[in-house]
Amino acid sequence: MSDRRVRFLTPVVTVVLAFVVGGLVVLASSANPLVVYRSMFVGAGFDWPFHLLPGNPFGVNEMIAASNLQSTLVEATPLVLTGLAVAFAFRCGMFNIGGQGQFWIGSTAAFLCAEHVAQNQLGTWLGVLAGMIAGMVWGAIPGFLKAFRGAHEVITTIMLNWIAIFMVSWLFGLNGPFVGEGNTQPISDTLPDTAWLPTIWGVLQPVTAGLFVALAAAFVYGVILRRTTLGFAVRAVGFNADAARYAGISVRRSMVLAMALSGGFAGLAGSVSVLGTDHRITSLDVFASQLGFTGIAVALLGRNTPLGVVLGALLFAALDAGARNLGGDFSPELARSLATVIQGTIILIVGGEQVVRWAFVRRRRALANEAAG
Repeated sequence: MSDRRVRFLTPVVTVVLAFVVGGLVVLASSANPLVVYRSMFVGAGFDWPFHLLPGNPFGVNEMIAASNLQSTLVEATPLVLTGLAVAFAFRCGMFNIGGQGQFWIGSTAAFLCAEHVAQNQLGTWLGVLAGMIAGMVWGAIPGFLKAFRGAHEVITTIMLNWIAIFMVSWLFGLNGPFVGEGNTQPISDTLPDTAWLPTIWGVLQPVTAGLFVALAAAFVYGVILRRTTLGFAVRAVGFNADAARYAGISVRRSMVLAMALSGGFAGLAGSVSVLGTDHRITSLDVFASQLGFTGIAVALLGRNTPLGVVLGALLFAALDAGARNLGGDFSPELARSLATVIQGTIILIVGGEQVVRWAFVRRRRALANEAAG
């Protein structure tokens, strides 16, 4: 088995094993795993294309399926971007755990720009740009500290996460400078609908142009890594920093730019969330959101490739959306826990990826020995 096939099959086997573990949890609760997984599939809206078949043989309710699929795509949009934020730093040999802080810094910059600069579509896209730039600045800080002071990026990004979280919670908390006028809750004013990202599909929870922003970011990610000198330098430093330095590549510059671009992706995630879905910021969400941390699992599952990150984000979003819409005899509380079990198992197995790769390599050697014998 070639290394390319091993790289492809490893995340597939990881997901399958995670669903097997989830199935055991379902069995322990006296439910049928196949029925539950089918319900989650439908709850995520993945049955929507079947209504296009002649005669609609599966009896798909088009409106309900469309609403479920829209919910999945809305949730997947920021996950693609936070996954890219982690993946780009990985390719430079660094671990960006600061996606959460970069996300909220980007959200704040995008909201303030859209609210105060221009309350129209110009302000909306300026807000998207402002969120990306703010995320880049926040991401460049740990990159600079790593490159010039030797500070470990894991420590600095975690510290900057909390700085960003407490700062944003204060800005939009009770008596904060940006809390909505007359509000008795820690929440900002709602952006006017003229400053929202354009709607592509849906009404109740519409898919916005943020989805195209996320997909375009994934495309740009791939182009930068594979078609630019910056991408070559980033990958070279990630493989071996000493060899890259010996070849004349500026390791410090690559580290700073890699972390800055990583922060830019996370800042974009904050922009499309606040301008496309939330339209306001509340300090309660600042502590509750886990999008930046989920991006780590998405990047690991997607093996830091653009297509892998997109598919990983779609899987994690589908698990959440499917669990929320899971009905029948399976309780909603257990459904939510089931999604968490599957996601946690994926993270656990991906974290021990070498075990899976070892199994593939051992199997390959066994087949080779059998052929030789």
